[in-house]
Amino acid sequence: MGAGVESCGGPWQPAALTFPSLAEGGVGAVLGTIFTEADGDDAVRYATGDAEGAHAAGVRQLEWYERWGREGKVGAWAGRTPIRGGGVRGAGENGAVSLGVLMECADPIRDPDELPWWVERGVVAIGLAWWRGSRYATGNGEPSCTSGIGLTDLGRELVKRMDAQGVVHDASHLSDRALDDLFALTDKPVIASHSNCRALLGGVNQRHLTDEAILEIGRRGGVIGLNLVKNFIRAGLNRADPNDRPTVAEAIDHVEHICAVMGHRRGVGMGSDLDGGISGNDLPAGVSRPRDFEKFAAELLRRGWTEEGVDAFAWGNWARFFGIGL
Repeated sequence: MGAGVESCGGPWQPAALTFPSLAEGGVGAVLGTIFTEADGDDAVRYATGDAEGAHAAGVRQLEWYERWGREGKVGAWAGRTPIRGGGVRGAGENGAVSLGVLMECADPIRDPDELPWWVERGVVAIGLAWWRGSRYATGNGEPSCTSGIGLTDLGRELVKRMDAQGVVHDASHLSDRALDDLFALTDKPVIASHSNCRALLGGVNQRHLTDEAILEIGRRGGVIGLNLVKNFIRAGLNRADPNDRPTVAEAIDHVEHICAVMGHRRGVGMGSDLDGGISGNDLPAGVSRPRDFEKFAAELLRRGWTEEGVDAFAWGNWARFFGIGL
């Protein structure tokens, strides 16, 4: 994360995300993920149902954020407990990125009683499941249905604890049934940190939001973050072909659809998913790193958005929702 994208190694080439690339793109605040995967195949894996293994995998990632806090690379969002050893910095102050931790899959939380421990260390939002699901909820890689399991009993208890602690619910990887259960159980705002519109993607994949879900998130004052992964913008693309990519305009079609369904522009922002194991070739044509986000702004202006509206999409809607100063 400390080098420029051109000099980065790793499996996802060309690289898209480093601390310098965030600074180059004027990014001052992010959601940094703790991502774990039941029965996965790398360092984030743990055996299905193994709460201790999931906890260990999550803590390993949390410790990276704590290290970056001590090094002055990241600071906590205003109003939140600082990442331990870091200290609170404003967005971009001394080169630090303001960071709130988003947990994708709640399995690292061994028991709902443990939630305060994670909150004290910077967790501001939780998605109860990832694609494979968790002990708390079914994920959107599981069979699509409106019957059967959505939230488990443990998940229902964690929802109540999250509400009491002021932790935000993230819908981006929940199954349809789990999201329905969540809406029924809590009246708190819900976000979808990195999700697009099912209506523009063939209407069947649970990874994308139905118009009904978009409407409800908007009604509650939540925000949906535009996902820039190319297959989540246009269906049928060849993920292995670096030249088979959607346009910036097609990405903005999702933004406009969300606004049309909600009836306003306060509930949409940049979500990106750039830390989700993707490369610069997995993004829309002409976009390979954060500095290229200005192309989305230009497309919105071309469609008649005001500068104020573009700023709200770029950062203002998220800043208002989370109460952070940028």
